[in-house]
Amino acid sequence: MAYSELQVPEKAQHYLVCGIKDCGRNSQFYCNPCHQPMCKPCNDKHQKSPDTKNHEVVPYRHSKDQLPVEKCRDHPTKDLDILCDECNVPLCSKCSTMLVHRGHAFTDLEIIYTEQSEACRQGIQNIQMYFIPTAKDLQNEIKLEATKIKTIMDDIRLFMRDEAKSFKTVVDEVTSDNIEQINKMEESLKEMLQSQDKIYQDYISYLKDVIKQFHGYLSSSQLKNNPIIFPLSEQFKIRPIPETIKPVPPVFIAGQHNKEDVVKLMGRITISKTKPEKRKFKAMETTSKHVKPTGKHESEKYAVKLRLSSSVTKVREYGVLGVDRVDHISLGKSSSLWVSDYCSSNIVQTDQKGNQLQRIHTKDGRYVGNLTVTQDGVLIYTDKHNKVINRITLNNTITEFIKTGDWTPLSIHSSRTNGDILLGMIKEGKGKVTRYNKTGKEIQNIERDNKGQELYSYPHYITENINGDICTSDLIKQAVVVVNKSGQHRFSYTGQGSEFYPRGVCTDRLGHILVCDICSNTVHLLDQDGQFLCLLLKQQQGAWSPCSVCVDGENNLIVGHWTTNTVTVYKYLQ
Repeated sequence: MAYSELQVPEKAQHYLVCGIKDCGRNSQFYCNPCHQPMCKPCNDKHQKSPDTKNHEVVPYRHSKDQLPVEKCRDHPTKDLDILCDECNVPLCSKCSTMLVHRGHAFTDLEIIYTEQSEACRQGIQNIQMYFIPTAKDLQNEIKLEATKIKTIMDDIRLFMRDEAKSFKTVVDEVTSDNIEQINKMEESLKEMLQSQDKIYQDYISYLKDVIKQFHGYLSSSQLKNNPIIFPLSEQFKIRPIPETIKPVPPVFIAGQHNKEDVVKLMGRITISKTKPEKRKFKAMETTSKHVKPTGKHESEKYAVKLRLSSSVTKVREYGVLGVDRVDHISLGKSSSLWVSDYCSSNIVQTDQKGNQLQRIHTKDGRYVGNLTVTQDGVLIYTDKHNKVINRITLNNTITEFIKTGDWTPLSIHSSRTNGDILLGMIKEGKGKVTRYNKTGKEIQNIERDNKGQELYSYPHYITENINGDICTSDLIKQAVVVVNKSGQHRFSYTGQGSEFYPRGVCTDRLGHILVCDICSNTVHLLDQDGQFLCLLLKQQQGAWSPCSVCVDGENNLIVGHWTTNTVTVYKYLQ
């Protein structure tokens, strides 16, 4: 079956229906020989059946891609399903017995197709998640520099005019000449920046063409002459991001007020001796993965340094002095933990062992809400009563940071990547998420999806994932609502049962989403695409009224309990 660009299936979906007829349950497994998704009960039956008990059944995200059906030209009743390693051509099983291929080695075509399809997907993801955003960031940098150049040029022009006023008519001609010169230099710099902008625009167009090319490989129903079954080293070599230099504005050297040497005294425009710097951009992150060539096809295999443990282990548990009931927790510097109290106006900082480092009385009563620590190490928190975000400096001085107007702030998170502040707020039964920059300037509002439907009703807890997604738990909608960094709705997770009351939500270094369900006393674990992975914690493991979660620097899960002052630390990655 051929897929168009918009139809190419993803490995992870929010809700995949079991492929067994009339089942309808959520699919978690995949039978590779049958190419069929299955729920757990159907999988159990499938593996007990004498006909299918030896089938390879894997978690859905590890499923193989189904090989397109193409008949053999020499044996029309047979499908092409193997590749002759010596001849490098697709064959059917009967072709392998022919004299021309006798003694040759063969590889399962489905294995090759699956591996190369994953390579295509990875290439598409790299372009969409790194190359295009990085090129656009460089374009934005150029636009800012163009504005900066204009400001510098205006300042130089103003200075020149101020100088000219003191010399009256004798300097008019020199001033005119200098202004003409600076205008030409400005035009030259503008032309250079416009040229650089076009370089990145052409590069982005090239990257989009590469995406279309990869989609073409995936969507083809043909195997012969399809590059997807051959080594793709050349096709996957994405041109590097072009390097450009930053503009260097001229410097105006002031002269002396002397009629005899007007030209020298009025100053001159010179080219700065500063060496142009290459534009800097962040290299594509490869720390969590590395590529291993396997066989002559050099298939991409990824080994993640961190992975889920086979079991969850309680590391420690302690009560937070000065807190009656945990409302919200947030990781501070040096692995300390900040805890807000549901019953009072206290905010307490503890070390890793629960020892109190400091206790702050905010005078806001029970209206102290969620809190977060900024990139600069400053604690900020929501004041629901006064509808402001307060800042607590390092000397424990409390000042107003952001006023939210008619909107009541509920949740808050400081981005670890760029320092932006994410706020979940409500007003008259409606909710929204607003992004502020690190100085408190509003830069983005997210309220509705592409169909005009309201995304939020009560955005109680909020966090950001490693891919820039904004993850919000909404108590009224009974869902974890996830949008990308542009505010476009990606998916909503509504739990695994009839009732789901999400509270605290956080993410880890692998992009997992961890969310508390205070109704069932569980912590759910999702991948970054919303696929349910497991119930990481249950009531039997101590998850009693979990209301807030975060992951510390050692990749341990920290859980705050709403009905007590207890904080529990669990190890779930290895």
